Amino acid sequence: MKSTVETLSPTRVRLAIEVPFVELEPSLKKAYREIGSQVTVPGFRRGKVPASVIDQRVGRGTVLNEAVQDAIPDNILAAVREHDVKTLGRPEVEITEFNDGDSLKFTAEVDVRPQITLPDLATVEVTVDELQIDEDEIDKQVASLRERFATLKTVERPAQDGDYVQIDLAATVDGEEVPGGSATNISHEVGSKQLLPGLDEVLVGVSAGESKTFVTQLVGGDFAGRDADVAVTVRTVKEKELPALDDEFAQLASEFDTLDELRGDVRERVSKSKKVEQIYAARDRALEQMVAAADVPAPEGVVREEVEHRKQAMVDQLERIGASLEEYLTSEEKTEEQIDAELTEAATEGVKIQLLLDTLADAEEVQVSDDEFGHEIVHRAQRAGLAPQQYYDQLVRSGAAGAVFGDVRRGKALAMVMERIKISDSAGNPVNLEELRAASGEDQDHEHDHDHEH
Repeated sequence: MKSTVETLSPTRVRLAIEVPFVELEPSLKKAYREIGSQVTVPGFRRGKVPASVIDQRVGRGTVLNEAVQDAIPDNILAAVREHDVKTLGRPEVEITEFNDGDSLKFTAEVDVRPQITLPDLATVEVTVDELQIDEDEIDKQVASLRERFATLKTVERPAQDGDYVQIDLAATVDGEEVPGGSATNISHEVGSKQLLPGLDEVLVGVSAGESKTFVTQLVGGDFAGRDADVAVTVRTVKEKELPALDDEFAQLASEFDTLDELRGDVRERVSKSKKVEQIYAARDRALEQMVAAADVPAPEGVVREEVEHRKQAMVDQLERIGASLEEYLTSEEKTEEQIDAELTEAATEGVKIQLLLDTLADAEEVQVSDDEFGHEIVHRAQRAGLAPQQYYDQLVRSGAAGAVFGDVRRGKALAMVMERIKISDSAGNPVNLEELRAASGEDQDHEHDHDHEH
């Protein structure tokens, strides 16, 4: 095999490869074996059909094509190693010349990792918001907890927003009962908009034992898109009673004896949450600054693949909840072109960060131990609801184990960034990362989790 490499851009090269016909012999024999095991020829056992018979039955051209497709990946890999090309993504192959008995000539265009000049981490300075906690935030948290311990009391008055009612529903279209359109003794919070459009408006002012009728448009079933007449009968009206904010409430809702102790615990939890936000903000701003300083280019092919991956993941997620991309676009009031543009912007930034961290990991000779890799496999398996070995076997079968290894290595490089940069808050106070970690209780392995897989 002979090969040359041509630089097309800082992120793309073209390999020109020539393979003598004699070097195609192993692939040619393999093609005859595989095709021979698939064809049935009277008088020959399966797998024992001579090459001349396969040529007659299937065609020499078909065999040659399969041999070439088998040989191309190995020869690209050999050329990549010869020229020490750090490839990214899938190559685009074009066969330029090939005849039976002659050399195979083809080109392979592929994205490559660009040369990146890393900034001195000691010069990177980022500013995060000052950690401030307003009493209003504590009040909101306590109010939310108070809501969870509310009780319902039956009242003899018309329903108001915020009340809970027990209702019966019956829907008809042109006097015909809607299949599945009736329900009895449903509990509903007035004003929550959780049921049919128009229901909450008609419930206000209705007392127990009274009925009302309203019109709503059906969204599913045989009458989808049609207006339906819905009769609603109120069985009971209950108002929500909140417990008094006192020490007794603290004992009911928590392990604390007094309301002050409860508020103190809430304040500590809010503080931890804000400290975690400081870590994430510092991480994102440091990466943004470093990508800009290094002027990291984004390989178009890799970005294109990442956009396809993210879009497919979006479609899959929508399908799991019974929705389509078209329905999502309608609800978000966006076009598919706008979604593609947003995905491209996010993917471009993600790929740039990945390239930056890969370069840093190389420069610092970052290593990943078996324990670190295994820990990540266990963590991801838990999120996927699978046994670690089952999850790992799936990764190996799909060829994604190397990508996970790369993610762990980039995570270690990112932790190094966080150790070396200077972090201050908006008041000019230095922010100590170790103090943030200790206070927030975050696991170092995951506080820096910045997922840019592709």
